Amino acid sequence: MSDFPVTPSDIILTGDRTTGQLHLGHYVGSLRNRVLLQDHCQQFLLLADAQALTDNMGNYLKVRDNVLQVALDYLAVGIDPQKSTIFIQSLVPELSELASYYLNLVTVSRLERNPTIKDEIKQRGYERDIPAGFLTYPAAQAADITAFKATIVPVGADQVPMIEQTNEIVRRFNASVDQDILVEARAVVPEAGARLPGIDGKAKMSKSLGNALVLSASPDEISQAVRMMYTDPNHLKVSDPGQIEGNVVFTYLDAFEPDTALVDDLKARYRQGGLGDTVIKKQLEERLQALLEPIRTRREELARDPLAVMEILKAGTRQAREVAAKTLAEVKHAMGLTYF
Repeated sequence: MSDFPVTPSDIILTGDRTTGQLHLGHYVGSLRNRVLLQDHCQQFLLLADAQALTDNMGNYLKVRDNVLQVALDYLAVGIDPQKSTIFIQSLVPELSELASYYLNLVTVSRLERNPTIKDEIKQRGYERDIPAGFLTYPAAQAADITAFKATIVPVGADQVPMIEQTNEIVRRFNASVDQDILVEARAVVPEAGARLPGIDGKAKMSKSLGNALVLSASPDEISQAVRMMYTDPNHLKVSDPGQIEGNVVFTYLDAFEPDTALVDDLKARYRQGGLGDTVIKKQLEERLQALLEPIRTRREELARDPLAVMEILKAGTRQAREVAAKTLAEVKHAMGLTYF
């Protein structure tokens, strides 16, 4: 089962910005959970192209082209479109209309105080030149979540304030119409081990930082990435005792090697001295090659027929629109916006 409990009545909303292919960090943090969850509850997977445009408007072709790339990654890891609804955010206009109503329930100062938005504004160096779409994204995310009446939203710890603000909007809307139309969602944060560092060990895995290993990596790329991995800089000789904490190779073995007894034995021998980095890297490379080979092969097969993949997205988007339209109709009826 997944890292967190669900019931058949739960509805999950999750997804990814379409700015590049997905990598091992995505796999550990969310993808493998999504594959498990699709057998236990209803799941909507959002290809967040509209969100990606909030800070990529000058590079919209990158956003558009990566819709297919992210979809290929979804399907290659085992997400089943018969069990999970995969849809393109920008092709569900009901989401934008819901967001426009929600913006009347939140102030500019509250948006600026959102810790997630605050941190990202600082990281991007916007100061006061903040794109309006970027600043108002919490309302747009609230629309994404509430349109499907999601009860669970898996997020990183840094995204929890976004779900809190969504629930504020839900409560304000329901109070304003004196009806329980919208549903509050629960933020589920993966366990600490589900956050994978980059191969350099200095930050989370990110393609923009050049420390990521994409799911479609070739055997040579996998080998090169493992060779480059940070271990213990003080472990200069095989006979030297080594440190496990902060050792990226062991972090990855914990994440990907199912034989925990083997990993525990390697850790004990490494701490004691007498085990070289080459041995542990060989073990990790074998595990990653075995994990990624079927994903890469499946992805290559799917990529030969991109039109078939787009048909899957078309069907999923149609299903998503039906659900979102129903929620939008309920919202408008509660607001009295039904004239004919």
